[in-house]
Amino acid sequence: MSEFERWESRYAVSDYIFGKEPSEFLASCKAHLPVHGKALAIADGEGRNGVWLAKQGLDVVSLEFSPVAQAKAIKLANELGVIVTFDTADVHEWDYPADTFDVVIDIFTQFSAPDDRVKKWEGVRSTLKKGGLLIVQGYTPKQLDFGTGGPKSLDHLYTRDLLQSYFSDFNNLVIIEEERVLREGSAHSGMSAIIGMTATK
Repeated sequence: MSEFERWESRYAVSDYIFGKEPSEFLASCKAHLPVHGKALAIADGEGRNGVWLAKQGLDVVSLEFSPVAQAKAIKLANELGVIVTFDTADVHEWDYPADTFDVVIDIFTQFSAPDDRVKKWEGVRSTLKKGGLLIVQGYTPKQLDFGTGGPKSLDHLYTRDLLQSYFSDFNNLVIIEEERVLREGSAHSGMSAIIGMTATK
């Protein structure tokens, strides 16, 4: 089964596997968001994060390669009465427009192998405006002990050193590591080892 087929299969259920509420870490960053501006939600799945950003008054592009997931994201946006631009594309191949977005979020997108992750983050770096806000969240290697979601490959997981080294030229870089219970749909449920980063370009 290809990666595309795997995700199509995972999303092909009636429930929202990650829930309809935003990532708890993203919601905790609300005070850092601009009042207006453009936001990009990469690998946005069923739309919980992109739709939430739109509810905050931002002009959102939600990027996702699974049509099944994106259909559910469109349904969620309609339910909540917000307008989101949905683009069906692979985050590793998308043509990231330079200096376009005031906010970019990269929440639990750890399907990327190291080489693909570099391509993704190069796109993120390019498309974020000077002074723009970057929000990243993922699992740490400790998550392999918990087994409550996320990738099973060590090289797909994030560490403080990885984030600090790649985004060392960004400003106001803050990293938070936690081990706590997540309740974000059936796919993110239970004790988890997570890491979140905020920074400005």
